[in-house]
Amino acid sequence: MQTLKSIFLFLQDHILGMKWLNNLIGDLLSAVGIDITSRLGGSIQFFFYDVIKIMALLFLLIFAISYIQSYFPPERSKKILGGFRGISANAASALLGTVTPFCSCSSIPLFMGFTSAGLPIGVTFSFLISSPMVDLGSLVLLMSIFGAKVAIMYVLIGLVIAIIGGKIIEKLHMEQYVEGFILSASSVDIESPMLTRKERVIFAKEQVVSTFKKVLPYILVGVGIGAIIHNWIPQNLIEEVLGTNNPFGVIIATLVGVPMYADIFGTIPVAEALLYKGAQLGTVLSFMMAVTTLSLPSMIMLRKAVKPKLLGVFVGICAIGIILVGYLFNALQHFLI
Repeated sequence: MQTLKSIFLFLQDHILGMKWLNNLIGDLLSAVGIDITSRLGGSIQFFFYDVIKIMALLFLLIFAISYIQSYFPPERSKKILGGFRGISANAASALLGTVTPFCSCSSIPLFMGFTSAGLPIGVTFSFLISSPMVDLGSLVLLMSIFGAKVAIMYVLIGLVIAIIGGKIIEKLHMEQYVEGFILSASSVDIESPMLTRKERVIFAKEQVVSTFKKVLPYILVGVGIGAIIHNWIPQNLIEEVLGTNNPFGVIIATLVGVPMYADIFGTIPVAEALLYKGAQLGTVLSFMMAVTTLSLPSMIMLRKAVKPKLLGVFVGICAIGIILVGYLFNALQHFLI
């Protein structure tokens, strides 16, 4: 048992967490005369370490997820989801969201396509909640920073939110609040050709390049913000606003996250720095969920497809779920990390 635990910790710290990379960058910076114990030096070390680590993991994750995704083109996904009924349809839709694009703005066009195809609105909303919140990439990256227990629990609870959120919208019978052009759009089911293994590899490579171009600015900005928090913002300030002494920290973090726009890869460095500075685990996870699921740009885009009342219900369900998750993780923090 002890041997298995040692192997697991090695994988978490040195393969996923790449702590050896942090030490290497520190040695290289010291060799060129940069004091890594200073605020500036520490910020430089944090920046290079997190950027390289996230980019390396991102390359592998996008390739693997895109290869899997090549088996689930939109036409096939519609047919798969159409074969489920009841809560199993919501569960299948939420699970499908884990192997689709990495941000909410990328998920909305698929949501519109599924709705136009006649899938129940609750099922399509389960997909829309799950896709940006709990993709497979978030599982691996969260594991590399917060550990396996936090990562697995985060993904499972995210799926539960997606399933319950979709069922609530279904029970409220809100189909009338979908914009008419979505409901009346013709859906042409074109049978996707069978791809060879080589074609799937080419598709995965193309997705790597395309996704890198989209997310790189957010990664650089996110890591930059994380470096500033990590080395320049006083710890007592973070603890006062987002620590145990402020019962409203989760709500504040959720509200701060909503106007921002980034994907999971851009928010993790910020969350990592906040946790290091004394913010509670649930508080930083609520911030991450709010940024990736309820960002203002994605809500503006979603408003084009649904009417204000349905948009308000969607935002309310997600916000309440995110806040409850935050307080749950805060209560369990000592058992998880």
